[in-house]
Amino acid sequence: MKSIHLWWLLLPLILTACQPAAQRKTITRAFYYWKSTMHFTASEMQALDTLHVQKMYIKCFDVAWDPVAQNAMPLAKVQLTGSATNWLSAHPIAIIPTVFITNECMQRIAPGQVAALANNLHALMQRLAQQLPATVQIPEIQLDCDWTATSQQNYFALLTALQQLPFFQQKQVSATIRLYQCKYKEKTGVPPVNRGLLMCYNMGNLKNPDTHNSILEANELAKYIGNLQHYPLPLDVAFPLFDWKVLYQDKTYKGLIQGLSDTALQQPGIAVQQGNRYTLLVDTTLQGYSLKKGDMIRQEDATFAEVIRSARLLRSKLVTPQITVALYHLDSLTLHKYSTNELETMFSSMY
Repeated sequence: MKSIHLWWLLLPLILTACQPAAQRKTITRAFYYWKSTMHFTASEMQALDTLHVQKMYIKCFDVAWDPVAQNAMPLAKVQLTGSATNWLSAHPIAIIPTVFITNECMQRIAPGQVAALANNLHALMQRLAQQLPATVQIPEIQLDCDWTATSQQNYFALLTALQQLPFFQQKQVSATIRLYQCKYKEKTGVPPVNRGLLMCYNMGNLKNPDTHNSILEANELAKYIGNLQHYPLPLDVAFPLFDWKVLYQDKTYKGLIQGLSDTALQQPGIAVQQGNRYTLLVDTTLQGYSLKKGDMIRQEDATFAEVIRSARLLRSKLVTPQITVALYHLDSLTLHKYSTNELETMFSSMY
């Protein structure tokens, strides 16, 4: 087993050495930080240091539709703690403020409300940026929206309006790109920004009980990236680290389960396991979740091997010479699932 593991670690270096110098990419290492309170644990700070991370995408706030006010409203504004401020002050890392906007918001907003929303987001982004230590560099701002053909016009108008405002004019502006948005760009359009970040996760049909793993499967990824080299924006890439469980009752999707351990389901008489699926044998309550006999729970992970397979598929398709490789996301519990060598290899696999 050790020799196989060593092979995985050496493979990116071997492939890099075989590439002509002109084809080698420059990789910037990044993490997403997707919590409302910005507080770095000891293991998170150690990971940032050990892996020589150069960039962090920080979710600054969400934008959702308020049905009462009939307008878009910022929610879940990030709060910085002393530990995060102190660490950022002492480390030369680039911070990319990121805003998550729901697709519903972009579908429901009236075209005449877009300019006001842009002004509100601009002012809020400026205030949040002022909370960061003066030493922090902010070279880029990112917008994250799972837009569709029906919300494209409003979302693209918002992106255009933001880039006409002073704080955004000083930065590169990027947008996250889902795999289907990339494959079907003629239908969904290409956002009017400087760069895109291809989200290589959440690619399967989560609500279909027959799906094997909706988070990440290299075989599923391959279906979306056949013409990736022709996408008209420079592309960065993000890989998942997270996991979850998916609950079905009577073959109907009921939601995601976070924090339910495998050992709880593996207790005698609780469930039958087949691969990554558990079928409940009894009505029970496990770690606060009420479950019924016959319920099916599917365990979904982003395994190290699957991330590497996906990176190998992408490497030859991404023609951008300078690429940010981001891992989603920085969290102590998530990081503990991977060795430092595995995380290192995820970054280096894109060379």
